Amino acid sequence: MSFWAILLLALAMSTDAFAVAVCRGVSLKSTPFLGALKVGILFGVVEAITPILGWLVGYIALKYIEQWDHWVVFTVMLFLGMNMIYNSFKKTGEDCLEDRETSSKKSFLMLIFTAISTSIDAFAVGIGLALASVNIYWAATMIGIATCLMVTIGLLLGNKLGCLIGKRAEFLGGLALIMIGTITLYQHLSN
Repeated sequence: MSFWAILLLALAMSTDAFAVAVCRGVSLKSTPFLGALKVGILFGVVEAITPILGWLVGYIALKYIEQWDHWVVFTVMLFLGMNMIYNSFKKTGEDCLEDRETSSKKSFLMLIFTAISTSIDAFAVGIGLALASVNIYWAATMIGIATCLMVTIGLLLGNKLGCLIGKRAEFLGGLALIMIGTITLYQHLSN
């Protein structure tokens, strides 16, 4: 995978966390930069660890599915992309108003749970990256940095952007994953 493909993947993987951060930012009256950065780092670290864990599973399974690994990568990316597109239509601006009422009740533990739940797709992508023979440390670093930046920006701009922008980013991220899966499949079938 080229640098640009990994960068696109990193941005796509961070869009669901960005959508959550924007909605969370809407629910807060103001977000200090340091607070937003701390949350961004938390999300970035979790998002960087999960593809490595997925890569380990994929690496172990590689010898069993090597003949059709490109189909697995395509299927995983297609499924995740479609799921992100579906989720981009599922939650509306009204849900952000509900978040506003409950935001003061959320604890650090809930924040960790949210970071983990937005990174589950990164685990599946990690499996796909093992099958595509990608340097997982480079990819995980880029995914973590992109997520940290996107979450920090999402929290800081949440009141100005609103949930609708976050959901559009998640939609575009889903399209990017589908595109990456399709390109991977095409490259393997054309050889």
